[in-house]
Amino acid sequence: MGRVVAIAGFNLSLLTSPLAIVIVLSLVVGLLMVVVFGHTSDQKAIGIAKDQLKAHLLAVRLYRDQIPVVMGSYGKILRGTGRYLKLAFKPLLYVIIPIILLMVQVDRYLGQTPIPTNAPFLLTVHTTSSDGFNNATLDLPPEITMTAPAVHIPAENEIVWRLAGARDGKYEVKIAAAGQSVAKAVCVGTNLVRISTVRLRGHFWERMFSSAEPALPDDSPIESISINYPDRNIEIAGYGMNWIWLFFILSMIVGFIFKELLGIQI
Repeated sequence: MGRVVAIAGFNLSLLTSPLAIVIVLSLVVGLLMVVVFGHTSDQKAIGIAKDQLKAHLLAVRLYRDQIPVVMGSYGKILRGTGRYLKLAFKPLLYVIIPIILLMVQVDRYLGQTPIPTNAPFLLTVHTTSSDGFNNATLDLPPEITMTAPAVHIPAENEIVWRLAGARDGKYEVKIAAAGQSVAKAVCVGTNLVRISTVRLRGHFWERMFSSAEPALPDDSPIESISINYPDRNIEIAGYGMNWIWLFFILSMIVGFIFKELLGIQI
């Protein structure tokens, strides 16, 4: 029984490993990119455009001593490149837009790590007025303590608190200013959880890409609440890198492999 539990625990830890998640995600996305591109593109026209580009490039090499021929070939290469990009543009939109949206969501799990237990971190509040700045107060759950007095930055209407979490978990800290109270989620520990580094008022597009929490109320005196979560690096052969770079490299390699296996022109 103990052996079964140990194996199950190992399998669970493997499934929640950031490296394993990136590898699986790269395999799936690399395959889907190729398949979607193949089904949404004019494969015959792309093949002809690529063959013509190869022919013009070969002409440049063969007739490099004949300036008029070379210049004509360069012109044809430019036109052929434009034709190829036109053929590839629409299929690339079908591929790139969903991938960008997927990466935004995955980055909320793999981009940063939770705050380590008992490690200090900074909570920064930016207010819209001096009234909110002067009267802002912080309400903490029992698991989170303040480790230093608040630092006020009048020129920026910012207040910075240094805090620490005593136990693993997801908590809410509340900030009150000008008679209104708002909350910010804080993740402490080592688990793989969804992290939001900032909570914003307005700034729709910035919230789309950087925040995983609802917008602050439009009439709130607080414009943003942010936490300096540590960046996550995935170790590969002793070298740490951001998951996005690893995902990009692996998905491109997988895509080229499946392109050849499935005979799809890209």
